[in-house]
Amino acid sequence: MRKVFSESPALARVAPFAIFLLLTAAQGKSGAAAACWFYLAKTLVGAWLIFALRPLVPEMRWAFSWEAVAVGVAVFAAWVGISGEWTTQNSLWVKLGLTPTPKTTPTAWNPNNPFGAGSTMAWLFVSVRILGSTFVVPPLEEVFYRSFLYRYIAQKDFLSVPLSRFLPMPFLVTAAMFGFGHNEWLAGIFCGVAYQCLVLRKNRLGDAMTAHAITNFLLGIWVVWRGAWNFW
Repeated sequence: MRKVFSESPALARVAPFAIFLLLTAAQGKSGAAAACWFYLAKTLVGAWLIFALRPLVPEMRWAFSWEAVAVGVAVFAAWVGISGEWTTQNSLWVKLGLTPTPKTTPTAWNPNNPFGAGSTMAWLFVSVRILGSTFVVPPLEEVFYRSFLYRYIAQKDFLSVPLSRFLPMPFLVTAAMFGFGHNEWLAGIFCGVAYQCLVLRKNRLGDAMTAHAITNFLLGIWVVWRGAWNFW
């Protein structure tokens, strides 16, 4: 596999994200309990992809800075603070008349429902979700959006585009695509802007990965503490 990906820098950055996305789309097709097991399998697959392709993606290296911490905390605050009828895709398309009003509310990902509140299995899958969103999701998403997509929109030879170069159209398109890749589209766009600005400022991907990890970790703690399962 590594030989195939080594011949295509674009494939090495797109395929892991695409595989993870496809697994996410299939995650909720077989009931609540199966979705939890599927998330565990998806997380392991994502971790393996990161490990296998890390030598081929040199910018996928964690980096720590005070800016990363500040952005991570700020994006978390925005994520839980931005709310309203238009701020999620579940309600936006209904309000715009682009989809019929759903008969039922979308089911939140909550392991307490199939396994029992406070059970060992429920805590296991809660822990897997927090760990997966903290250490697996950030590298996959940041490599795809901030390293590949942002630069590829500017130029097909994307590796020749410095990470620190501000490009208005790629900036806006990438932020919008990142935002609408999440149900909380408005907070997602703010998130995409913030992480991209961090990459531009630091000229590396690692700070955005760290900020993304901090945001997701804090959001996971918030979900469990406040019972805000809708964020999952």
